[in-house]
Amino acid sequence: MAKNLVIVESPTKAKTIERFLGKDDYKIMSSYGHIRDLHRKDFSIAIDQNFSPIYEIPSEKAELVRQLTKESEKADIVWLASDEDREGEAIAWHLYEVLKLKPERTKRIVFHEITKQAILRAIENPRDIDINLVDAQQARRVLDRIVGFELSPVLWKKIKPGLSAGRVQSVAVKLIVEREKEIEAFKSESFYRITAQLQTADGTVLAAEVPSRFKGEAEAHDFLQACATATLTVADISVKLVKRSPAPPFTTSTLQQEASRKLGMSVSQTMMVAQRLYESGLITYMRTDSLNLSTLAMGAIANEIKGSMGEGYLKARKYHTNTKGAQEAHEAIRPTYINRVSIEGNAQEKRLYNLIWTRAVASQMADAVIERTTVEVDVSGRKEKFNAVGEVVKFDGFMRLYAKDDENKGSSTALPTLAKGAQLNINSATATESFTQHPARYTEATLVKKLEELGIGRPSTYAPTITTIQNREYVTKGDKKGVARNYKILTLKGKKISEREKSETTGSDKGKLIPTDTGVIVTDFLQEYFPKIMDYNFTAQVEEEFDGIAEGNIKWNESISHFYTDFHPGVSGVSNLRLEHKVGERVLGKDPKTGRSVSVKIGRFGPVAQIGTSEDAEKPIFASLQKGQSVATITLEEALKLFELPRTLGQFEGADVTVAVGRFGPYIKHAGKYASIPGSISPMAITLEEATELLLKKREDDAKKLIKKFDDEPDLQVLNGRFGPYISYKKSNYKIPKGTDAATLTLDDCLKLISDADQTPKKSKPRGRRAASKK
Repeated sequence: MAKNLVIVESPTKAKTIERFLGKDDYKIMSSYGHIRDLHRKDFSIAIDQNFSPIYEIPSEKAELVRQLTKESEKADIVWLASDEDREGEAIAWHLYEVLKLKPERTKRIVFHEITKQAILRAIENPRDIDINLVDAQQARRVLDRIVGFELSPVLWKKIKPGLSAGRVQSVAVKLIVEREKEIEAFKSESFYRITAQLQTADGTVLAAEVPSRFKGEAEAHDFLQACATATLTVADISVKLVKRSPAPPFTTSTLQQEASRKLGMSVSQTMMVAQRLYESGLITYMRTDSLNLSTLAMGAIANEIKGSMGEGYLKARKYHTNTKGAQEAHEAIRPTYINRVSIEGNAQEKRLYNLIWTRAVASQMADAVIERTTVEVDVSGRKEKFNAVGEVVKFDGFMRLYAKDDENKGSSTALPTLAKGAQLNINSATATESFTQHPARYTEATLVKKLEELGIGRPSTYAPTITTIQNREYVTKGDKKGVARNYKILTLKGKKISEREKSETTGSDKGKLIPTDTGVIVTDFLQEYFPKIMDYNFTAQVEEEFDGIAEGNIKWNESISHFYTDFHPGVSGVSNLRLEHKVGERVLGKDPKTGRSVSVKIGRFGPVAQIGTSEDAEKPIFASLQKGQSVATITLEEALKLFELPRTLGQFEGADVTVAVGRFGPYIKHAGKYASIPGSISPMAITLEEATELLLKKREDDAKKLIKKFDDEPDLQVLNGRFGPYISYKKSNYKIPKGTDAATLTLDDCLKLISDADQTPKKSKPRGRRAASKK
């Protein structure tokens, strides 16, 4: 029997640790994250008892707790080895309390990396549970529960049921909403940029550009006309050596940003893959805001650089972060073994590991040295000048391994040899019309960067926050279609200027965060009635208070009490406030047919147009807004068109073909069958021919899906699904055992499989690691 019980959060981490400690003296078990939490649906905070949280063990964790209790009673020592951050400390504390562990038989250990050396070192240096870190986690959990449970019912009452608010999520949505309003208010202005192909006396051509902008076509045309007869003279040549330094090793936020930019991974994907790498013992802890590298790691990196590239590429560097509340004692994200250049794993794991490895190693490499030559060319009779810039990499340094910009990785653009006073000819010059760009929408990664800059949230909260605001449909990862725009190009060739017009698409955005109507309306409401909760400085100040609690300088109950005393009365006041219209509702005008009021608002299933009010003799009628339409911008004419649906397009196979819009978007109905209308086709403009094609395609897909059906039991079908054949019966699905030929199943076979499945007790899955506590 093992004398030592080690409890970690995840099975993967348990397996990795077991490899190092063995099974003889140590039994490794996983808690699957938190084993208890606040009740999911109840408030679970005793306000009158100093804001004490009321914890429960979820039903799906009951059996696990029994197993852990049984094993802990048998063990001589219980080692609580959850992660080293506040959440991990809270997990350890909950285990200690729930399992009724004895202090003399319980030890808390932490490590930055899951390696044999780190684990053995942790066992040699155990410590007590840090109650300050536990209190900081409890403070966050309690405060977030108060905000969510008090604000959400106000949103249900004033806007629509099912909405939610959160201390961090709501300000994250506010950032996105404010950016969208900036974009809507932005007025694009036209300007011209002039480039030229200049030729030296020996026929060598170099590219040059006028650094200043030209306000309009007339200005650009005048300059080109002057160039046709002007003398171009080399006025100045400057040569500078420019040094470029490597970026520091990754923190949580910079890893998320770079994985998004270079690998196209979402923030949540990045964290899931990084967690797998960490739990497999391949990288150090992935939730960190420290740029620090241990002395051992720096030594291993130095050996790697000297061995593979030579000592000239080595430059030891210590980095320090200015991030609020950063834990400098922790480490940046790096490989656990620097000499492990590549790993086994899936494609995502390999790519993310490679990114972490190259960034960590490059951070200890020498500067790149670049010779930058700038040639300034006078144009006689004009104040504007042409500039030609060339760069030659004299020493690639860290860029040999990791370039900040992929396109500049060690590339050189040398200029020809020129002398001051030399004359140049113009081969051609081009004035291209451009337009000022609106502020960029946030990506997941740039939103993380902004949250970090403002001091909102911490490494553990970025990914859950971004996932939450998308799951709650306050924000969508947009695919915004652009509009066509013409622009002019003036070209000087010889002494003649020609003009042509080209078209481009502007305003399109893919994969950027765009607020939904619900997100905008909720944000505007919270901003008007709860400005303090939505204030960036206040949210950052709360994070600083959590840091103070973690350091033992602030009592967590007192911090919550100060907040609640100010917050609660405001909630009660707003909840009882009588408003003339539902929040976010816009009255567009009158319906010309009935004279009834036409309005738009957020309905139960999303944005809707409404004819009439509840006070009318007739009931109001509703129509869902189409994709791309917004409560804020839809016109009366556009809203009235929505009520033209459902409409009949004609007949197919003797039955009417009807177009309508439902909860899940526009669809076609024919003879009791339905087919969705894709976003590329407007339900208002779809033709009978297009609708017929969609119906036939749906029929073909359904035929491929159906394996077998039975006349005696029309509710039962054997179908092909994403994960293989299955039985569908009365709105429930049933597995077919592996190796069974689904096509040979009889009705009796299917009914037996259904009966067996119904009689088998359902296994409850443990909730994912930290799922209950992260918001």
